[in-house]
Amino acid sequence: MTLLLRKLWNDERGVAMSTELILITVLLVIGAIVGLSTFRDQLVQEFGDAALAVSSLNQSYSFSGATVGGFTVAGSIFTDTADDCDGLDPVGGEPACINVASPAIAE
Repeated sequence: MTLLLRKLWNDERGVAMSTELILITVLLVIGAIVGLSTFRDQLVQEFGDAALAVSSLNQSYSFSGATVGGFTVAGSIFTDTADDCDGLDPVGGEPACINVASPAIAE
């Protein structure tokens, strides 16, 4: 068994050069960075769209008072007011009130 392992260790056929491995690694890292930044932007877009959908729900309610069997229940009303960012989401643009860009930092 050790003889076989020693033969495999010393065999140099099909060995990749270190420059080839570095080039492949650099290409994979660049591709991963581009893919992850695109994934980040789309994830922020989806969360913004979900937040806009939830904020556009009308949560107003009202019910009038009732009297049953000598017991009286008073009516109640709640009116949902507009938020700061309602209606600001452009079609195909960034979500309302979410800024994806980071400010420049002086070095």
